[in-house]
This record gives sequence, C-alpha cells and structure tokens, in this order.
Amino acid sequence: MKKTPFAAALAVAAIALTACSPGGGSAAAGTAPTELKIGNFLDVTAWDPANADIGFDGPYLSAVYDPLVALNGNGEPIPALATGWKFSGDRKTLTMDLRTDAKFSDGEAFNAEAAVANLEHLKEGARSGEAYQNVKKFTAVDEDTIQFAFAERENSILYFMGLGRSYMASPAALASGALQGGPVGSGPYALDASSTPGSEYVFTKTADHWDAATYPFETVKVLPITDATARHNAMLSGQINVEYGDPANIPQAEQSGWNVANKVSGWVGIQFVDRTGKVLEPLGDERVRQALNYAFDGAAILESIGSGAGTATDQVFPAGTEANDPKLDEVYSYNVDEAKRLLTDAGYADGFSVTMPMSPVFQTWQAAAEQALTEIGVKVTWDDMSQPDYQAKAATYPMFISFLAMDADPVATVARQLTSKQWFNPNTEYTEIPELKALVDKIKVAEDSEQLALIKELNKALTEQAWWTVWYQSDNTYFSADGITVTPVTGMMFPTLRHIQQG
Repeated sequence: MKKTPFAAALAVAAIALTACSPGGGSAAAGTAPTELKIGNFLDVTAWDPANADIGFDGPYLSAVYDPLVALNGNGEPIPALATGWKFSGDRKTLTMDLRTDAKFSDGEAFNAEAAVANLEHLKEGARSGEAYQNVKKFTAVDEDTIQFAFAERENSILYFMGLGRSYMASPAALASGALQGGPVGSGPYALDASSTPGSEYVFTKTADHWDAATYPFETVKVLPITDATARHNAMLSGQINVEYGDPANIPQAEQSGWNVANKVSGWVGIQFVDRTGKVLEPLGDERVRQALNYAFDGAAILESIGSGAGTATDQVFPAGTEANDPKLDEVYSYNVDEAKRLLTDAGYADGFSVTMPMSPVFQTWQAAAEQALTEIGVKVTWDDMSQPDYQAKAATYPMFISFLAMDADPVATVARQLTSKQWFNPNTEYTEIPELKALVDKIKVAEDSEQLALIKELNKALTEQAWWTVWYQSDNTYFSADGITVTPVTGMMFPTLRHIQQG
C-alpha cells in the first residue's frame, strides 16, 4: 500500500517514553534468571478452562494445567498429555494415546476417563465449545487411549486444542464446581496462597512434573497491568522481567538491552456484517465495499497509529503463514478517486449514511475512519458505548471498526473469520454467495494436498470481493530482560509458558 501523509486530525500521540532510568531486573551477568515475572495486559478470566478466554489467559492457565495438545512456535500441534494421535482415512475418527505418569494436584490420576470427562466439559463450555462443534462422541478406549468421532471430516481440531482448548482439570473438581474458586490441574506449577487476585499471581514449581525441562523457572509471577505506561515502568524498575509491550517503546527497550520479540496477532479495519445489503443497501454491492477499501491508507494508519508494528495488507490470512499471498497486500492501494468512481458506478455518487458503534478502545482509530469515509461522501453517526457493550452490540450494526485476532492455521482462519458464527460474524453470509460457498464446500472435504491451494483461492476471492476492509495486520510485541526469550505465537495474545525460556 502506498504511504501518504495524514492530515493533522488523524495524528494520534504515541505513548511517551518514560524518563525513568533503564532497569529490567536482569539476572547477574552470566547467570540465568530463576524467577519469571510477567507483566500481562489482562487479569485471568476464569480458572475453569471451559470458560477462560484464550487471549491473555495463556500464562495463567499453562502454569497450572497441562493440555492434551500444545502448539510450537509456528502454531503447529505437538504432543503434551497426548503422546501421539492418528486420524482415520476419512478424518472422521481421531485416536489419541495418552501419558500415564501425570497426576492432578488433588491426587487423582490422569487417564482416559479423566480426559473424556474434561473433553465433554470443554465441549459444553461457552468459550471452549467452538473447538468441539464437529465432535459427536468421545470414548475411552482403554486406560491410556481415547477416540473422537466426528460428524464430518475434521481439519482444525488439533490446532484449537493446542491453542488453549484442551487443558485438563481434575474430574473431581469439575464435578464439584471447585474450579470456580481456583485451579486444580496437573501443571508444571501450583498457584501459591501468597497470590493476590487481580494484582499478582504467584506460581511455585511442581515437584517431579513429567515435563519439568520445558519449564525452567523455579517461580513464576504474573501481574495483570492494563495501563501500558504503568506496565513499562514496572519493567524499567525490575518489578517484572517480561512485558506485553507497546511498540512505541521499542527504541527504549533496545537501548535498555532487552530482547524484543513480535509477530502479527490481529487485523485492524472494518468488519462488515451486512454484505447482502439487507439492512444497509449499499453494502450489498461489492463495488461499494471495494470503494471503502480504496478510501483507507492502511500503511499510513499503521505508521501513525500502530507505530509501524505490523504489516500493511488487504487480507486476513496472517503474514508469514502458508495461505497468505503477498500479492494481495496491495489490491486496494490508497486511491480516493477510484473509491469515488466505484461509488458512482454503484449509484451512490453522493455517498450514503451509516451509523457505527464506538467505544473507548476503538477511539484510537475513530478520527482516521471518519476522515476517510467523509472524503468519499459517507456520512457517519457514532453510537458511543462501553467496551463490553461494544462486543455485545457491534455486530448488530452493518459495519464497525474491528481488531480481530488471527490464527496461524489456515483451516482455523476459514472457520473463525468466515464459516462459523462468532460475536463479530453472526450471519455467515458466505452461504449466499455461490462462488464462496462452492469453495468452502470443497475445502471441507479436500485432502491435505489440495486443501491449501483451495484456501489460497478462497483468500483471493474474499479479498477481491472486499469481504472486509483490512487496514493492516498488527504485531504483538513482547519485551524480556537479558537471559529470557519469548517466542510469539500467532493466535495467542500472550504466549503460554512453554514459549518463555531462559536464554
């Protein structure tokens, strides 16, 4: 995308670099830190894995629970409590072998029956259930083997399980509801009584954990600090040694000798909810949606608002993943004249009016959105609301500003962004577009060797039909003190503890 200067109204002041002297809490030269102190963005949402949010819950839940399946740094499924697995030829059955040397903190043994009890609980979970929508039945074949039976060919369950949807809790705790009060897992750490909920969570190492080598720190502390300046000051003072970072602070982080890690995490732009024009007629014409894409200078928004931390693009498949096509990054190079021409061709030479929701989180992009839309004749009325209301109500509007998490797995991206009902995508309108429905139907039944090519074809069709208005893909940034490395994983807003290592 071409970069052009923004008008003053679009400028958003970056968070000022603090004047405190550099710190960071590094271990003494030549020694590895034995205590991990994480400055997270949000508090834990729930200790029950069925109700927990994947986003920033990774450090909390991965401390106290073991998953059946984990993800490596590339977002690929790897064994954990499940030592291996095999799909049937038609991918309608999955058989998993399990470890036999794990125990829950209440003394119960982990086995096939415990795994099935957890999986049935996760399938019914308000948040975790999305991973298991295709499952008809879980079966304990023997003490260390379980089997999944699917309603149709299954392609993405291992990814979703590894993302944070296969944490195993004590069956007794599940049955009694004890997880409402705290975790009961078999994880590498235990939640210490010295923890202060909402302020600081302290985890101490579990003796003789089966995967102890993956978790080198003797103690882990996680501090939820929503304010970016406060979080950065905590890093400077040594109160924490790993931080969910603000890209504006990268120069100071490098000056302080910290490690800086980043990876694309979500796409920023406008989510359309009414692509068939049933509520807002203009959006039913793809020329109008294309015009809205041409109206935004995504690269300039990335530079001025996103501190340049990300990738200017027009697609939702993450940069660096298999289904991403770099040729689709510049389908809609910023061009106001082309936007106006398309609106005229569609019968909207004078533009149209639209009401969009607005909350404090998205005010960062509000001025940019209003200026770009006004320039092509689109008149916006903003409905102000709280952030919880935004997530509950945004999809009742025909379009809204969005920051939506992306997935490393191409099939999961198709499911999350297009085919499954989500809070941001309640209508799954692709079924009303013959070309898109035909491609999705082929993807669902395709062999692995054909599936990726079909997904790339779908990506191209979605981008050309302006299914979204993507401004850029935003990086998640992490700062870590000397002697600690963080490996970001697309799909996780904060990586699980296996991705934070000494070194």
